[in-house]
Amino acid sequence: MMAGEKEKSFQFVVVGGGIAGVTCVEQLSSQLPSAAVALITAGPHIKAVTNYKQISRTLEEFGVEEQPSSVLEEKYPNLTVIHSAVKSLHTQSHTLETTDGRVFGYEKLCICSGGRPKLLTQDKPYVLGIRDTDSAQEFQKRLSKAKRIVVIGNGGIALELVYEVEGVEVIWAVKDKAIGNTFFDAGAAQFLIPSLKADKPDVAATCKRPRYTTEEPLQTFTADRNSRGRNSSTTESGSALGPDWHLGIVLRGAEKVSRRVSVEYQCEVKKILTSEELLLSPEQTLKPDSGSWPVYIQLTNGKTFGCDFVVSATGVVPNTEPFLHGNTFALAEDGGLRVDDHMMTSEPDVYAAGDVCTACWEHSRLWQQMRLWTQARQMGWYAGRCMAADVLSEPIELDFCFELFSHITKFFNYKVVLLGKFNAQGLGPDHELLLRCTKGQEYVKVVLQGGRMVGAVLIGETDLEETFENLILNQMDLTPYGEELLNPNIDIEDYFD
Repeated sequence: MMAGEKEKSFQFVVVGGGIAGVTCVEQLSSQLPSAAVALITAGPHIKAVTNYKQISRTLEEFGVEEQPSSVLEEKYPNLTVIHSAVKSLHTQSHTLETTDGRVFGYEKLCICSGGRPKLLTQDKPYVLGIRDTDSAQEFQKRLSKAKRIVVIGNGGIALELVYEVEGVEVIWAVKDKAIGNTFFDAGAAQFLIPSLKADKPDVAATCKRPRYTTEEPLQTFTADRNSRGRNSSTTESGSALGPDWHLGIVLRGAEKVSRRVSVEYQCEVKKILTSEELLLSPEQTLKPDSGSWPVYIQLTNGKTFGCDFVVSATGVVPNTEPFLHGNTFALAEDGGLRVDDHMMTSEPDVYAAGDVCTACWEHSRLWQQMRLWTQARQMGWYAGRCMAADVLSEPIELDFCFELFSHITKFFNYKVVLLGKFNAQGLGPDHELLLRCTKGQEYVKVVLQGGRMVGAVLIGETDLEETFENLILNQMDLTPYGEELLNPNIDIEDYFD
């Protein structure tokens, strides 16, 4: 086929089979059932939202399930799923070329290509990034033979990982003064730390969330599962793991111990050396603890640890490859595609949603972008609405979900709810914090500014999320209540319902 010769044109093309892309496609297909919609995705599976529950005005809870893309096509007759990675985008001619050489035209395009892991090193026989289902299975396989691993990173995946693995010694290196500082402050970290020392409870906690599943039960994968002709290029990687990705997997190492986690604070990776490189190393100070390990990791705090492998869980960068070449997208400082309050990029008829984009409209003072599941779903949904509204020439307002940041998740078996400026992000010195903590049970933090609630962190079964969400949204002056606001003997809901 000659370059530029179109195989087929669609009114809407969405790239990416993750939560943002699938939600966008569902929105377009249901709003405009006669429009031709295409989803271009590299993997055979898509990520679907399951058991969606609206818990309050802005809080939502859902599971993420990997499903064959045929499920989507059966549901929406106007949808075509194209299995290939994108090789190039030509915004001037409104065409996309896929890696298998096909060319597709679009009227409107939405890029939902997600993020890719920031890996510590590129030559990585002993460094494993965890991002998608394949890498989680590779991790499970390596872990089963491991006695000690080093985990680098302090985000959601690192937090879940160190809590979930058993039968292995874990050295956890975090660059901050406390664990999990993306999600909570040092006080909340101190509340959670004892859970790392205790044995994991066998029973599922009361945070009800459906299991993350793949078609086959994960624990039965054999060692050669990963050699199934998979292209390892970054553009081919699968979409991100579900919120409960570890539930279906046995994460057990080779040791008899249940779990030993030691945390190294305020340090980063200085060097990763194989055992051969270590022997040849002129710096004899590097010689680590006794024993012989396949790989050694030197931290900036001067300590060196030997281990079986290193897990790089240091977050993601927007996956803008291969869309930039030959186009003039405006990029944000974090490398994401800049989008306005209609999820439009700087290129005509090109929208973006989820981890690949950066929200560059003037934010509500109680909202911030964090590359999370909830936001991928919200942005995909809203991008689909905006694309449809544009075609129908209908006006559309910025969705209410962008009024207040809210996220519900689970760490160390505790339910965690984050609202507004939960870490006092960007508030300056004129804010105050109220705290209530019952060891092993709950941790409640409220952020106040000018006597009004602007953020909260709730860990445990506090049942305060709806009340606090209302107090943040209606910006009521709470000065008269003072410290009593968190008095456990007062039923605060009776005050404000």
